[in-house]
Amino acid sequence: MYKNEFDKHIQNATLSNSFVFFGESSFLIDRYTKTMTNIEDASVLTFYYDEYDFSMAKAHLSQASLFGDRNVLIIKSEKKIPKKELDTLIDFCEKNKDNIFVYAYYGSDHKTYTKAFAKKSTMSVRFFHPKVFEAQNIVALIAQEKNVKIDKYAISHLLNIHNSDVALACNEIEKFTVYDKEVSTKDIDNLVFGLAETNIDELIKKLLLKKDFKDDLNNLLEHGEDEIRIITALTSYLTQLYMFNIYIRVNGAPNAMEILGYPAPKFVVDEKATLSIKIKPNTYYKLHELLLSNELKMKSANVDKGAILLSTLIRVQTLL
Repeated sequence: MYKNEFDKHIQNATLSNSFVFFGESSFLIDRYTKTMTNIEDASVLTFYYDEYDFSMAKAHLSQASLFGDRNVLIIKSEKKIPKKELDTLIDFCEKNKDNIFVYAYYGSDHKTYTKAFAKKSTMSVRFFHPKVFEAQNIVALIAQEKNVKIDKYAISHLLNIHNSDVALACNEIEKFTVYDKEVSTKDIDNLVFGLAETNIDELIKKLLLKKDFKDDLNNLLEHGEDEIRIITALTSYLTQLYMFNIYIRVNGAPNAMEILGYPAPKFVVDEKATLSIKIKPNTYYKLHELLLSNELKMKSANVDKGAILLSTLIRVQTLL
């Protein structure tokens, strides 16, 4: 099933006691895993990634609960757990409704678990990356939970900064828990962007104008900026420019409220509009393909992220 159907089960209290969560959104997998296992006084056993041990997992669900507590088993892994072992663990939940089992699969083989447990009461849920309105609703919900006052325009601005990454946007909400007023887009620029973001912005402008950017890059890295963060900031910036490009070609002039979802200063709108029309639509595609591919490489183990970043930025200027 998908998230919407699963949410209805939560609302109607028609949940099973065993769950398989998978899909593209690690954030949603984490959030729903926490929700399903947040049981007071439960006996919880959690396996992270390579820690999984079938014998220990089976023993945990099969043992009698101490003091009447419920047994909760959580497995978080990028590797697939053998189907027979999952079936065994699920069977312990079928026999004892006080057990709770969540298998959070972070791998990319999403087809495996779509209909794998159709004959059992297990709820197998695929979580896609939230769409724009879903992401805004999630951040709004997190803000409400943390008593942070923030309107939809500021939320849209926050998500835009982080390239629609819900996890990063929700983490930023923590910064505003000390605020006793409503959070504005200006507050977000001051606290989320900070000096490093301003420097990244300057780096990106030099990069797109095909100027020498190496001193700016070295300065950022020397002050502890993360290579992947620079890549994602560039991807986000180019996505904005592409949105400007499309809007201008269709409507003739930019409109920040319709493009970004929030008002922006005229000089910012003019600057992005000018940059956006200098890049051809097909080039936007090539740039995004390059950035996303190399971001993935940088997230692999034992790689020189600095070297990949530099070669990526040089390649970006070559494509422009």
